Amino acid sequence: MIGKGNPDKLLTEEEIKSIIAQAADEMAADGKSVLTIVPDLTRTCPLPLIARTLNEYLGRRASKMDFLVALGTHPELTEQQIAKLFGIEQGKWSETFGNSKVFNHQWKNPQALLEIGKLTAEQVEQITNGLFKMDVPVTINRLIYDYNKVLIVGPVFPHEVVGFSGGNKYFFPGICGEELLNFFHWLGAVITNPKIIGTKYTPVRATIDRAADMIKVDKSALCLVTSKEGVYGLYFGDVEQAWSAAADLSAKIHIEYMDKPFQSVLARAPEMYDDIWTAGKCMYKAECIVADGGELIIYAPHVTEISYTHGKIIDEIGYHTRDYFLKQWDKFKKYPWGVLAHSTHVRGIGTYENGVEKCRVNVTLATGIPPERCKKVNLGYRDPASINPADWQNKQDEGRFYIARAGETLYKLKNPPEWQRF
Repeated sequence: MIGKGNPDKLLTEEEIKSIIAQAADEMAADGKSVLTIVPDLTRTCPLPLIARTLNEYLGRRASKMDFLVALGTHPELTEQQIAKLFGIEQGKWSETFGNSKVFNHQWKNPQALLEIGKLTAEQVEQITNGLFKMDVPVTINRLIYDYNKVLIVGPVFPHEVVGFSGGNKYFFPGICGEELLNFFHWLGAVITNPKIIGTKYTPVRATIDRAADMIKVDKSALCLVTSKEGVYGLYFGDVEQAWSAAADLSAKIHIEYMDKPFQSVLARAPEMYDDIWTAGKCMYKAECIVADGGELIIYAPHVTEISYTHGKIIDEIGYHTRDYFLKQWDKFKKYPWGVLAHSTHVRGIGTYENGVEKCRVNVTLATGIPPERCKKVNLGYRDPASINPADWQNKQDEGRFYIARAGETLYKLKNPPEWQRF
């Protein structure tokens, strides 16, 4: 493996370029085609620098180097958004990247997907420690088989579904079909976000690693550990090896431990989250530090939509605890399991007994989403204009906590209760 990282020091641009140059040598892609899988705009990643450097050191040696955006179920990127993602002016792609192409993953298009195998019921039972026993088809974007080599490029953060993002997650759900995607998202929800998030090896990670074994292409990864300040680590090599090193560094950088929980947490969503489907990360990353009966406020005046992809379904099912769905499974099992998982992650831990749902914390939207829709989906509402972040800043002794850029740093308790322990 090639790379380096330090939780106390950012890599310089020269160090980043040096690692990428070494990675290009290691790939030995002379005369071969390369498909590079990259994140969309919902991740903090210096993709303009990485892509340009890859183009310089790898693109000039490969017969062609194209890019595939790992959207999962996020909306396809427009030409303008692609230009922003790669840090170029719209309409001037060829001036920087020549004949390289960019493809959006089409998770809903059967023609874009190829079934490469299945996880058997017995395998699923073993991986999930008996939680599930069912066959799960494994499909993936067929584009990867049009290239000699596949390179994953992307950051690693604590993640609510899988434990830590990155690595093989760029295949599943990044460029896969619905069956596996829905299965392992619901698996993570059944285990629950507080137990999964920030845990390196989970049944969900085991699921996607097992599925990745079915991908018979020459694949490698360039895994980053980033923040808004810059890049702390960059590792290249075998996908699982590079991811492992990045996850270890991410755990040192992206997890903050608190002495006690807070009655009120104001989590401000950055502009890169443009709906609650993505801004829900404010809850995922802070649920563990909200006191029983407390309130988590997703503060995002710029957000006006629940989900651009799944909004109609969420309007039907609302946001509820895991047990609300499990104890009415015949009613809800027809819905996409990945959407059910999102619902439980945003609503958090709770119970459902004798037809009564009790949520551990109150989740409130201070966004551009109107109060009647918040009520419809079972979330609280505050007028964002009524929010003054100063009322939460430096108020920890008063039981209030402000997160200025929520969604990527995970907040946990130093001495967590049992329901937070994996």
